Amino acid sequence: MTKKPKVQPYVPASTEMPEITFRAVCLGLLLAVILGAANAYLGLYAGMTVSASIPAAVISMGILRGLLKNGTILENNIVQTIASTSESLAAGVIFTIPALLIAGVWDDILFWPTTLICITGGLLGIIFMIPLRQSHIVEDEELTFPEGVACAEVLKAGERGGGGAKVVMVSMFLGALFKFLTSGVSILKGTVEWAFTAGKTALYFGSDISVALLGVGYIVGFNICALVLIGGVISWGIAIPYVGFVNGVEGEVMDWFWTTWSTKARYLGVGAMIVGGIWSIFAIRDGIVRGLQEAFSGYKKIKGQAILRTEQSMDRKHIVLILAATLVVIFGLYQSMIKSVPISLVATIAMFVMSFFFVAVASYIVGLVGSSNSPVSGMTICAVLFTGGLLMVLGMTGAQGIVATLIVAGVVCCAACNSGDISQDLKTGYLLGATPKKQQWMEVLGAIVPSFFMAPVLIVLHHAYGIGTGQPGALRAPQASLFASLVNGLFGKGDIPWGFVIAGGIVGIGIILADQALKARKSEFRMPIMAVAVGMYLPLSLAIPMMIGGLVAKRTSAKSDTDGGTLFASGLIAGEAVVGVILGGVIYFNRDAFPIPILDSDWVSSAAILGIGWLLFKVATNKRLSL
Repeated sequence: MTKKPKVQPYVPASTEMPEITFRAVCLGLLLAVILGAANAYLGLYAGMTVSASIPAAVISMGILRGLLKNGTILENNIVQTIASTSESLAAGVIFTIPALLIAGVWDDILFWPTTLICITGGLLGIIFMIPLRQSHIVEDEELTFPEGVACAEVLKAGERGGGGAKVVMVSMFLGALFKFLTSGVSILKGTVEWAFTAGKTALYFGSDISVALLGVGYIVGFNICALVLIGGVISWGIAIPYVGFVNGVEGEVMDWFWTTWSTKARYLGVGAMIVGGIWSIFAIRDGIVRGLQEAFSGYKKIKGQAILRTEQSMDRKHIVLILAATLVVIFGLYQSMIKSVPISLVATIAMFVMSFFFVAVASYIVGLVGSSNSPVSGMTICAVLFTGGLLMVLGMTGAQGIVATLIVAGVVCCAACNSGDISQDLKTGYLLGATPKKQQWMEVLGAIVPSFFMAPVLIVLHHAYGIGTGQPGALRAPQASLFASLVNGLFGKGDIPWGFVIAGGIVGIGIILADQALKARKSEFRMPIMAVAVGMYLPLSLAIPMMIGGLVAKRTSAKSDTDGGTLFASGLIAGEAVVGVILGGVIYFNRDAFPIPILDSDWVSSAAILGIGWLLFKVATNKRLSL
């Protein structure tokens, strides 16, 4: 490990400045609930979430410094620390909990199991990461923590003033309005799509009319968007037409396309994700060893109090108490669901070991490549396979085995996701001169309070749209559907088209080989397998607006995490996603609330999404709107 020169914090250690204030905590929790719900919707819809740190920081600055005129930079840091935790928890929950629905062992989202999985996983991610702060955040110069550094720069720029908050607010309004026009009053179509016969088979093209996907495409960039599109073309442009050529097209063409996708073609993505998950763990094997070594080292030398304010972490006795309470709750949860003390004990031990292991890995990997590129899905796949295999050896079968496996995976996934978030937050705080223990306690608060809102959000979304049902308009939940397929295969439920899974695995191996060739040539364009696999699993229509956003990002020469385009895209995502949740609530309580379509024009809807894309480009190229 290489020592690097001591960073001079923005706020000196000798300076006492308000950090944890009543207004900062309230604003942070409010944003945590809103952005957590938005990311839950987005993740179930598109298979990915986006960081909440920068939007939360910008909104916080707009309120505390813009409206109230006296917010401090460390108060704003506390707001984004609390708010960003909800995004990671949302990712952990939506990747695993809906799998219990899709696998058929739950009839609906259960409040207390979902809430406790979210809380305990989030707390383990925090507790296991704290001892790594010194080695990961302070000393190791290889770990850059890109989102954490970007958020620090946003907060520093906010001290100098700027129009970033206005950009986010305006784009949130546009995103909300667009979603309302699509799903509220039905002036715009949610999807434009065409399917037609071509010789012995059929062809399809479609695009979702979603500014949230446009924003996602801009944020993740051209490379990832191109890979998602390639995956979509493999399934919708090659595999499904091939099925039609061999077996013929039956019934209405559009219905045939969607039926073939839901029952056959999407399992290509399952095979590719399994291969990709295993490969992602193998590819970071050196990082795994390094992360575990530093984890054990950190636990040996952790100290409750340091001399300087900027070096104070949570006291070890508090860490031990939280850990003990968390393990007791987890054991009680397993026992209430499984009704077997020995199996509950084994599941708790397996969860503990894997959570520690993957927190050490995840906190190291996000420092190298950022939270967006952390292979959490791959880690969760390994958790599912390891836990499922262990429980099968112990004689568990059927629904009981599925529940036990997915609950373990849910806690592990939440822990891995949250450890990446707290790593980025602590890096931001380190650069700003925040007090680590105050951030860590606010992470604990951010892991507990928003967790009580995750289950209601999932319940509303499931009843309003459907999660993983495969029906038009349903939320696809790609990761949860994958995990449901895995546990159904392990425990003998369901009929999995293994031919397509194997074919997807073969395609995945080919993509990995292609990516290694590109790496050897030092090509700027790479082919990470998970991006292609997600594209193979999702409808092609989701990839089109993402690709528009990716093309805008490619055309923006100075794109960064603090440019106007990123802020505008973040607002579009938040605005559409929040209104999507609100409309879901309206549908949940009154299913006949919305009228029939007022306009049924593919061209008007297409023009509207292209117009927002053009506006994103104009904002992204206007340097005055950057922070």
